[in-house]
Amino acid sequence: MHSFVYRANALLTFAGTTLAFMAILATITDVFHKTDTDVSVKLARVERLQFLKNGNDEAYLAFEINADLRTLFSWNTKQLFVFLAAEYSTPQNQLNQVSLWDRIIEHEDDAVLKLPYVRNKYKLIDQGRNLRGKAVNLTLSWNIMPVSGRLQWGRVVFPDVQLPSEYTSMDHSPNFRTMGVGHDGFERAATL
Repeated sequence: MHSFVYRANALLTFAGTTLAFMAILATITDVFHKTDTDVSVKLARVERLQFLKNGNDEAYLAFEINADLRTLFSWNTKQLFVFLAAEYSTPQNQLNQVSLWDRIIEHEDDAVLKLPYVRNKYKLIDQGRNLRGKAVNLTLSWNIMPVSGRLQWGRVVFPDVQLPSEYTSMDHSPNFRTMGVGHDGFERAATL
């Protein structure tokens, strides 16, 4: 007769091997999963472009984001990490990438984004005074995080979004809208 330790070792080895084999099969199925995204990002408004006391430029932007990312989900998808970034070049840096907004999508039903006016969640601050009149690429990127397997990346670039050539200030007109975050973590439009 075999001891308890020997039997437990055999059982755990079999279970681990079976689990690894199933994870490999799950990963292989993602290779055959085809995705077709419908994405649109527009600059709705430059709310403010100002220079800071430390000598840097800062921009507050608002965007219109429409995206149907449901096809990115498969049975092996745990969640999507979606983010919007501004990409531009300056004399100081060949490539500047600044994250402006992000969202984690855990369910396929939440993967349709219709956001008519969303403000940047993170500040767009340049190292220096290089944002005036700058052409910026807006890039909507996503990271597909699977239950098992490798991470997959995708992105759509919307080139040459022009920032104003002069500094601006915030508009406090009655129709000025801002986005707040509700208790469920989703943006809600509000009129100031």
